[in-house]
Amino acid sequence: MYLPADLHKKITRDRNPILPIRIEGTGVYRPRKMLNSAEIDCRLGWRSGQTAQSYRIESRAVAGPDETSSVMAARAARVALDAAGIAADEVDLVLGAFGVGEQPIPATAALVHAQLGLQQSGIPAYDIGATCLSFMAALDQASLKIAAGQVRRVLIVSADIASVGLDWSHPEAAAIFGDGAAAVVLGRQPEAEAGGRQAGRQAGLLALRMETWSEGREACVLAAGGTRINPARDDGIAPADALFRMDGQAAFRVAARRLPRFLARLLASAGVARDQIDVVIPHQASAQALDHARALIGFGKTQVVDIFATHGNQIATSIPTALHHAVTTGRMEKGKLALLIGTSAGISVGGALIRV
Repeated sequence: MYLPADLHKKITRDRNPILPIRIEGTGVYRPRKMLNSAEIDCRLGWRSGQTAQSYRIESRAVAGPDETSSVMAARAARVALDAAGIAADEVDLVLGAFGVGEQPIPATAALVHAQLGLQQSGIPAYDIGATCLSFMAALDQASLKIAAGQVRRVLIVSADIASVGLDWSHPEAAAIFGDGAAAVVLGRQPEAEAGGRQAGRQAGLLALRMETWSEGREACVLAAGGTRINPARDDGIAPADALFRMDGQAAFRVAARRLPRFLARLLASAGVARDQIDVVIPHQASAQALDHARALIGFGKTQVVDIFATHGNQIATSIPTALHHAVTTGRMEKGKLALLIGTSAGISVGGALIRV
């Protein structure tokens, strides 16, 4: 990627320059059908109240046949574009950040592009995949392109339909995963905002870091759909290969070992202290994961955006949905410092620090 000479020098000198991005608009789409904990109890053959007690989930959305990933993502995108006060053809790039795409080819971002009426626009659209951290990876790409002057605005879209791949013989995953979509419009921070504040209060992306610890690669697996297990070639595919498999304890063990030091490195790269963070926007992995994360990285309950009980784990859509919630409820006011953080299959850990 080409970078202007002054930005290249700054990156060479300081590996984490503040990238002058801002959130111009956010949006979400929730499927029409809601599955509540009582219905989950019934499906699992559990006593009434067991799902709520075990997993602290009240309800989650389930996409209908007409609510495809691209349809939901486009609907969330329109909300975000309206919030930004722009039309779809005023963005310079559409990035798809999906846990699992609508189909292997073409990129789901291209399908969203068409849903937004951009078929003849030539505006580039492609996917960036890092399962639950796909939004973080797309945020990284978008921020660098905006800072480099290659684009003015980027539309990031996420949508996941976990319900199609749940194995109901394994309640740990089947009970908690929800469907939905979210979108974010990113633009360049005006010079007066980016450079006009006192030292240490500059707006923009202060730091973004991702680390992968592939010792945990077997903890979260969806085997079918790629080139290794393919129904066109293999007649004897086991039905289980098309279902999501998760060992939550194994995933937690890897993440728990890495998360505190990861956060310390992220904060150090931004030159900020933990007590300077105003709001934490985590991946909504599970109620227990949110509890453990708060304890491991030392944030109070009121600092953390927790929408798990009413949304469940929405895979890649989780972080941008929580971000939308923070924006629309006033928790991300101008000058506030937000920490976006999460884990994904792999096992990967990711975090970003944004001052709005």
